[in-house]
Amino acid sequence: MAPLRGAPQLVLLFSGKRKSGKDFVTETLRSRLGADVCAILRLSGPLKEQYAQEHGLNFERLLDASSYKESHRSDMIRWGEEKRRADPGFFCRKIVEGVSQPVWLVSDTRRVSDVQWFQEAYGAVMQTVRIVASEQSRQQRGWVFTPGVDDAESECGLDNIGGFDWVIENHGDEQQLEEQLENLLVFIRSRL
Repeated sequence: MAPLRGAPQLVLLFSGKRKSGKDFVTETLRSRLGADVCAILRLSGPLKEQYAQEHGLNFERLLDASSYKESHRSDMIRWGEEKRRADPGFFCRKIVEGVSQPVWLVSDTRRVSDVQWFQEAYGAVMQTVRIVASEQSRQQRGWVFTPGVDDAESECGLDNIGGFDWVIENHGDEQQLEEQLENLLVFIRSRL
């Protein structure tokens, strides 16, 4: 299941609600570790690319935080779920192709099937990281509850699994976030 060459030394699966700060945290970690050491992998990337191709949409606009992406989000979620039902590892396999860095940060893990695939493929080098932010913090970052999105598996699939290896609280306290990131960076460097 896992690629034979270029096996990672550490795979961190990040999960959290919309606007919790997953992209901010993973981008911060990569900037401190360096792009030669650390790759950010996005499960939504191949999903959006394939969806755009099949539906004649602008792939680049589906990648940003625009109203264009939001207007397609519900249909894209449904389409992605159909793909996953047919092949649970489809998007997971796509994002690891050709990655050579020793540290992989999967920035948008959303489903139990994603965690299971990485666990089976990378076992001992995989850890889970949950980013938590209060609703108030998320609202300050532009989050508004959207029925069919915020109550779908793509947002709630990992809410009750518990047992995360790391929990990062991102409620807006920069000093607290910095301390947590530093602890995680110490761990990451210990694996290199």
